Amino acid sequence: MNDTFPKLLKHNSDTYGDKRRAMRHKQKGIWQPLTWKDYYQSVKYLALGLRCIGFAEGDKLLIVGQNAPQWYFAALAAQANHGVAVGVHPDLTAAEVKFIAENSGARFALVQDEEQVDKFAEIKVELALLKKVIYWNYKGLAHYHDPMLMGYRELVQLGEQFDKEHPDRFEQNVASGKASDTCTIIYTSGTTDAAPKGVVHTFQSLTTAAENLLRVDPWKARDNVVPSASPSSMMGQCVGIACHLLSTCTLNFAEAPETYQRDAKEIRPSIVVHGARYWESQSSRVEARMLGSDPLKKFFFRSLMPIGYQIAEAKDRKQKPNLFKRLLNAVAEKILLTPIKTSLGLSNARICYSSGALLSSNAVKFYHALNLPLKNLYGTTETGFLTTANNDDVRSDTVGTVLQGTELKVTGDGEWVFRCGSMFVGYYNDPAATTQVLKDGWFHSGDSGFVREDGHLVFADRLSDIVKLASGEKLNPQAIESQLRTNPFIEDAWVLAGPDGVYASAIIVIHYRNVSRWAGQRKVAHTSFADLSQKAEVYELVRQSIERVNSSLPSGARIKRFVNLHKEFDPDEGELTRNRQLRRRFLQERYRELSNAIYSDKTGVSIEARVDRRDGRTTTTKTSVTIAQVEGATA
Repeated sequence: MNDTFPKLLKHNSDTYGDKRRAMRHKQKGIWQPLTWKDYYQSVKYLALGLRCIGFAEGDKLLIVGQNAPQWYFAALAAQANHGVAVGVHPDLTAAEVKFIAENSGARFALVQDEEQVDKFAEIKVELALLKKVIYWNYKGLAHYHDPMLMGYRELVQLGEQFDKEHPDRFEQNVASGKASDTCTIIYTSGTTDAAPKGVVHTFQSLTTAAENLLRVDPWKARDNVVPSASPSSMMGQCVGIACHLLSTCTLNFAEAPETYQRDAKEIRPSIVVHGARYWESQSSRVEARMLGSDPLKKFFFRSLMPIGYQIAEAKDRKQKPNLFKRLLNAVAEKILLTPIKTSLGLSNARICYSSGALLSSNAVKFYHALNLPLKNLYGTTETGFLTTANNDDVRSDTVGTVLQGTELKVTGDGEWVFRCGSMFVGYYNDPAATTQVLKDGWFHSGDSGFVREDGHLVFADRLSDIVKLASGEKLNPQAIESQLRTNPFIEDAWVLAGPDGVYASAIIVIHYRNVSRWAGQRKVAHTSFADLSQKAEVYELVRQSIERVNSSLPSGARIKRFVNLHKEFDPDEGELTRNRQLRRRFLQERYRELSNAIYSDKTGVSIEARVDRRDGRTTTTKTSVTIAQVEGATA
């Protein structure tokens, strides 16, 4: 029975061997294919090499790097040895890596490059259990002579020699694995907590999560996926390992994060999975590009996009557009929609998912207008996928329906509580935290929403973030923030309610590149991000953007005051998680003075912000920011 990932890999290798491609990795501009046999042998020799240097049953292997074949080889190699893969986001600081290494008790680490090696060089004396750090990219490491370090190729050579001496050992290890074995610890992003928690999953829980999704959307062997989510995340694990092994599609790896867009356009993936922030940024990118385009392109965009919206709205209502609109849409598809999809690398997409933070219905409607089947995919690190929609039943304002095998209860205060076969085992070494969220087999998600009559779930917000305003309206910050971010001039937004929920306000981070281009066209001189953000013309631009969002909100929940922040929110400063979600509690402490000023009669405030640099230095910046009123929304 193929009930573990190494068993599934062996089955695929035995079945397809060199006849079918499992992966492609772009290196020096050339796509390098890997067959299922290549994948299997790479895992086999790496696993045996790890055994040669002391990796034992139950050991944890830290894996730190971007999406690359070696990341997946390492995960399955650890699991084939009855060990546990512990993914670490490559952008974490040395201190953050140290926390995960200590918390998991890892004795081995496999890392990508010199940058990651340097992090371990900084913290190794504090990691008493750490025995070996293996690196797979050799560039810049020739002069490193630390006995704790080891090259990937040398480790594989040990495995190849071990296999000659013990030819059946690897197969025996794989065969003895069980579905109930712990296979990975996935650390939460720390959105709501001061420190991330290790979420323990078994082969069975991750396989069930993937099977539940594939039952709704079958992936085919001919499908192509270009993963963008970090493989250290739940989404990365389910897409890049579980769904890949079950479907035998091709996993394609971009040469580097900065070439992802270009490389994806070459592959033309049929299965596309991104976080909400990515979809928002791409839609605003299209809008910004059109703002700066020539008059003819602007004419086509303004004339033909509304047709796409009308067709999408008709589909949403289960109505068939009339012949005239269908003909117009065919013209729009050829002249406008297909070129836009091609520019986004989506010309061949047949299934598109948005995961993570809430994606606004406006953003979903934009992609539906392009005739792309984008849908929300809701889940948690603790449970995997929980809801989505069939492609013929997608709603722009919902997260779909509950997946087969999943049960949902909505508590009196609106919290979603789930029971499913993809449930986590618990938080690693934290039984108290486990019992807080896992009660009688039901997982208390902390998320809030309701179920419509048609069975679709509408996500509201984190229960802890919903505020009852003095007006009596409920403020759902995520929904408003997502709408604001779809504007090409807004990079980020933080919506808050102030003391006693008096009214809604917003702290805005402008999209510097787009606003700078806009300012240049209007001869608005500026010297820096901070300078540009405080220009009166930019405040008016942002005010108009907020007013458009306000028009769709209940009067009591509309944003009444706002500021343009003098800087971007930064994960390195703790303001965002690594997947760019707001860390609200941290922001509340850091910008308390600014928040207090917004909810006073002040029209401006001088703020001093501490900036924690990646190199350990701490600097401060002091600047004045304007507090502006939104017309038609009196405070």
